[in-house]
Amino acid sequence: MKKPINFKNINNLAIPATIAGIAEPLLSITDTAIVGNIPVDGMESLAAVGIVGSFLSMMIWVLGQTRSAISAIISQYLGAGKLEEVKTLPSQAIFLNIGLSIIILVSTIFIIEDIFQLLNASGKILEYCISYYAIRVWGFPLTLFVFAVMGIFRGLQNTYWPMLIAIVGAVLNIVLDIILVYGIDGFIGPLYLEGAAWASLIAQGVMAIMAFVLLIVKTDISLRLTFPIHPELGRLVTMSLHLFVRAFALNTALILAVREATALGDEYIGAHTIAINIWLFSAFFIDGYGAAGNIMGGRLLGAKDYNGLWKLAKKIVTYGLWVSMALMLFGLLLYYPIGRLFSNESLVLAIFYGIFYILILGLPINMIAFVLDGLFKGLGEMKYLRNTLLAATFLGFVPILFLGKFMNWGLMGIWIAFTVWMIIRGSALVIKFRRKFRPLLQNH
Repeated sequence: MKKPINFKNINNLAIPATIAGIAEPLLSITDTAIVGNIPVDGMESLAAVGIVGSFLSMMIWVLGQTRSAISAIISQYLGAGKLEEVKTLPSQAIFLNIGLSIIILVSTIFIIEDIFQLLNASGKILEYCISYYAIRVWGFPLTLFVFAVMGIFRGLQNTYWPMLIAIVGAVLNIVLDIILVYGIDGFIGPLYLEGAAWASLIAQGVMAIMAFVLLIVKTDISLRLTFPIHPELGRLVTMSLHLFVRAFALNTALILAVREATALGDEYIGAHTIAINIWLFSAFFIDGYGAAGNIMGGRLLGAKDYNGLWKLAKKIVTYGLWVSMALMLFGLLLYYPIGRLFSNESLVLAIFYGIFYILILGLPINMIAFVLDGLFKGLGEMKYLRNTLLAATFLGFVPILFLGKFMNWGLMGIWIAFTVWMIIRGSALVIKFRRKFRPLLQNH
């Protein structure tokens, strides 16, 4: 049955998708808040979490792009009424993805010290980076598996089960963080930074088990690897490769930002770690409507309902705007308490407060990019997303970043570069969508 494109049906997908989407940044943001208040070497521990978190996010986002490709293909087949023809594809994609993740995981173990040194980590921060990473990295394949299963559920127009997985993982991570980082008198001693790493790893393991069980019990899609190779695997790999390159460009910006913030000093990378975690949290919060666009857009494209697609785009942007404005108001009202939630270091907080307003004012700009990005993924427009990120990163972010460095703008220069980056991304997607789909409205 064709569902109308209205507030209720969009939010039935967007709200659970928002809750599911903030799971991963919530894992990182919990680590940041708790680690930043460790009584021993809190600043160094916070810096280590920021550096390791950025590197792990890069790896997860690069290989995790198959989630969007799986979701797009399944939703398009669902819209065309041909779901049975694509049921063997997910297992082949998951096995390919997990295999690649294990290869990358093993290869980084032997050079991880060199990688963190390239990110300007040294001394005690470098030691903490290595010990934290040695535990957190084993959650990498688990997270990719969870992402792939969430992509399957999204393609089936279901965001409820991903939400449930995310809630359990986030709550478990918070509880374990408190127990393992600070310890419980008479039961377990404080593990500090390593406790935060173990908390995240255990939470990721539980999420992977839940994802496996729910997929087997709640869908007809099997994880048994079957042959021959599905004809759509080639398109999925091509789409994923476009998104790999896109993720490389995206993470180039994030990693360069971490590198330059680290070079400014310990207190600067501490402040940047707080800011980037809040930025990522708001991104995934707003991205709920991008997920609804991803899910519904693929189905509408498969059904060739271009009028519905145009209506969907207008509605998700409008709803996303309201969410971004609410987040702006929240940030302005709680400007100082938000900082104190993450750190008790006066130098770190002073630097953070000096750039937080840039992050807040950029939220509506970010919304356009995030929401349309999700819609474009559902439409299978991976090549254009790739080109947009390459242009935004290397023609926008990088020049502004190094201009800021040359002009001694400090951490403010990094966040001005982020703002320019997002303006380019959002503008390019608006222009492309209008040029491609507006003419189709006149013919249907």
